[in-house]
Parts: sequence; C-alpha cells; structure tokens
Amino acid sequence: MNQKGQEKDASPELSCLIKKIYSYMTEPKEALNTWIDEYHKGVRYGLQGKILIDEKSPFQQITLIESQRYGKGLLLDNCWMTAEYQEKSYHECLVQPALCSAKNIFKILIIGGGDGGTARECLRHKEIEHIDMVEIDARVVELSQEYLASLSGQVWNDPRLHLNIEDGMKWVANAITDSYDVVIVDGSDPNGPAKGLFNKKFFSNCKRILRPGGVFATQSESPEAFKDIHIEIIKIIREVFEFADPLYGWVPMYPSGWWSWTFASKESARYKNPISSRAKNISSTCEIWSPRWQKGAFEAIPAFIERELSK
Repeated sequence: MNQKGQEKDASPELSCLIKKIYSYMTEPKEALNTWIDEYHKGVRYGLQGKILIDEKSPFQQITLIESQRYGKGLLLDNCWMTAEYQEKSYHECLVQPALCSAKNIFKILIIGGGDGGTARECLRHKEIEHIDMVEIDARVVELSQEYLASLSGQVWNDPRLHLNIEDGMKWVANAITDSYDVVIVDGSDPNGPAKGLFNKKFFSNCKRILRPGGVFATQSESPEAFKDIHIEIIKIIREVFEFADPLYGWVPMYPSGWWSWTFASKESARYKNPISSRAKNISSTCEIWSPRWQKGAFEAIPAFIERELSK
C-alpha cells in the first residue's frame, strides 16, 4: 500500500506518524548522515546535518553547517558559536540587559560578533546613533553574510553600523576615554584570536572608554564546562569595575548547555534595573529576555560559584 492509501484508513495520530516516517525515508540522505561535534573534556556536543563550508582563515578554522534541528550553524576552531534557531538564547541575554539599562545608548562598541547577531539585537533600539563593530576575522563576516543572513537580518545595510576589520584589543587600547555608552564583548572561548579579550588590561581599557552611566557586557563561559575560567573572568572584572555581576541562562548547543554573561558599571549596578520605556519596547518581541527573566537570571547564581567569588 502506498503512503496515501495508508493515510486514508489511519487515525489522525497514525497519519501524522506515517508522514514523518515517509519524510525521513525520502529526504536526501546527505542532509542526515553527518554528526558535527564539539568535543570538551570527554563529552561531545553535536548536531546531525551536513557541512557546508570548512576552511582555514588566517586566524582560525571556520565551519558552516546545516542541520534540521537548529538550522544553519557556525563553529570556530571546532567550537559551536551560533545557529539560526538557537542564537536568541545567547544574543538577547548578552545585549538587552546592557542596552535596556545604560543611561544613554547613542554610541555602542561591539568587540567580535562577526555573525551579526549582537549588532541586530542592538539595532532594535531606535536611540542608537552609531555602532562600531570590531571583528578580527573578515572571513567570518563574509561567510556569515552569505550563510547566516536570517540571523543578522538587515544589519549589514544599516548606516548606523560601522564594521572595522581590526584587532579588538588594539581598538580598545587606542580608543578615546569616555567614548562609548555601552561596550559589548561577543568573543569566542578565551583561546585563539579571542585569548586577549579576557584579562585585566583589556577590561581596564573597556572601563576607561565607557562613559558615565555606561554598561559593560561580556559572555563569560559556562559555570559547569568552564568553571575555573568562568570564576576567573568574574573576579577580574570585579577587580576592575566597582560593580559587576554574572547572569545565568542556557544555550543548549554549547558545552553543558548552561551559560553565563557578566555585566559591569562604574557608578552602580544599574545593569540590574532596566529602564521601563526601553524594556517595554523590546521585551514584547523577545523570545528569552524580559525584565522578569533577567531578575531571575541574576539571582540564579549557583551556591558553589557564590562561595568561590566570596573568597
């Protein structure tokens, strides 16, 4: 009996199951037979799909994949960076606590972020007049523009975005004091080209170029998969800034799925208190972030991390 004949005599539930089985059996097998994994401390985190691009830039290995579960995705040096149907779990949580709480958001600096997701989240705010994005690897931007266009939207055509293919550490060191309302570090794990983005000198320069009432934001790794690095990042930022706190959420495709972002400012913990007018305009269209979610995420610091930070 063919598929249509089976469906005719089947219940709605069975008919749905038959359709799924038929789809699985007839779709192109090249889209299903490859597992793309990130390996970390004896555990692997993978998606089933196919590899679209796998090449070496002057800075790192760049891999673009296509999966059924999360759409197209990006790995750098064999570590997961983003995917179309996962990215908001990361980008909203990095950007919105800072953008919704800074005194002003006229001028923004993004270090990294070559996939365009962080810039997209920033440009949702109409108040922004100028964004400097400083990405060291032009090839990441080029491939993201081609394969991850659904992630970045129209950011590359927005006149407020100014892309600079440069070293983020040098940019921050040479930037004018008090020149940015918000500084966002959207870097990969602290190795390879991102290694210098997680040290006291870099964070001190980020503080120096931050205007009064400004907010600093960075991804700060997993408290489980990268426990020691996570704790070290928070401690260094707290040494540099008067106020700094981690926020916890989830990015299921990352090692352990448990992730963090750390926010800092010079005058008060203003990053914990979203400005209601900005939050109202943004949260209704977010998938993850809202003032209520943010409040819980800042309070969700695990006991073992809190003990380590108090030493």
